[in-house]
Amino acid sequence: MQIKSIKAYHVVQPFVDGPYRMSKGRQADAFDAVIVAITADSGLTGWGEMAPLGNFYSAAFPAGARAGVPEIAPHLIGHDPRGLASIGRLMDTVFKGHPYIKSALDMACWDLAARAAGVPLVTMLGGRESDMAETYRVVTHGTLDQMAALAKRIIAEGCRRLQVKVGGNVHDDIERVTTVASAVPKGTVIFCDANAGWTPYQARQFADATRGIDYTFEQPCTTIEENMSVRRMLDKPMVLDESVTSLEEMLEIHRLGAADGLTLKISRLGGVTRTRQIRDVAVDLGFMITVEDTGGAEIDTAAMAHLSLSTPQERRLHAIAFHEWVTVRTAFNAPPVTGSHMGIPDGPGLGIDVDPSLLGKPFFEIG
Repeated sequence: MQIKSIKAYHVVQPFVDGPYRMSKGRQADAFDAVIVAITADSGLTGWGEMAPLGNFYSAAFPAGARAGVPEIAPHLIGHDPRGLASIGRLMDTVFKGHPYIKSALDMACWDLAARAAGVPLVTMLGGRESDMAETYRVVTHGTLDQMAALAKRIIAEGCRRLQVKVGGNVHDDIERVTTVASAVPKGTVIFCDANAGWTPYQARQFADATRGIDYTFEQPCTTIEENMSVRRMLDKPMVLDESVTSLEEMLEIHRLGAADGLTLKISRLGGVTRTRQIRDVAVDLGFMITVEDTGGAEIDTAAMAHLSLSTPQERRLHAIAFHEWVTVRTAFNAPPVTGSHMGIPDGPGLGIDVDPSLLGKPFFEIG
């Protein structure tokens, strides 16, 4: 089997609930996605998707993805998409760095390889560990009343896991978390995610003032060393997200004992191939794992669901249903969400049925 053609689409995906707000005034109104279709000489097509969260969240931006895919794609024509490691090495050879640009291409090759084998992607990723993954919802930055109301609404809709955005003014964030924790039932799982918005000094202030609240600390500071300095005085679990950009950094986090859990973002790591590799090593090292991405709709959510459900249940933290965040559809047979749990679609590969008519005209095509 050989890659015969590649198409790339640009799809803006506005958020259902309006702007997504983080610390330091950072916000986005939509996921700005690149969707890739890779078709083989067998007639089968695999799909991939990536969407940076604005220009501020990670070392990636939408215009960069749109510019980079046409630079890499011509080199893939004629190669076997099932040679996933070989495809990865080829992309790294012809285009140095910028893993986020390669993510959708890598994901499409995995989808195509699984479709060719006639099995769901979860089977190729190690096998299904459970039928459903528990999901969490995000309480974004806002006034105290807004955040409490949103938290109550999320709980009323059946979700029991909240990620509360912090990382701004410490004293305001102490009030935010205290208010949200008071507004939800006892036993609600709370993650306080600063998105690397604090100095160690600020993170220690926050941790000291909120000792009476049950939560998990997520990425308070920028560097691994800064987070480690906070962890030394912390009496709560810590999860790192933005610090995990490679296998080497994951191993450094383990060496230092800097975290109990990791959030792995598919596009930040360069695709399904590297996410699976780091996930498997991290599980063996004893980390708790969340697999998600920086954004996307049905295609990317399906990939996240397959990676989540092939993660051992006892090592899985939670998942997120990004396709429910956006107002546009790109595919049918999306990952099923029941209450606070998400499964994977039936069928080979990602299991979804992408409708090209929903994507508009390709901005790039070769074959």
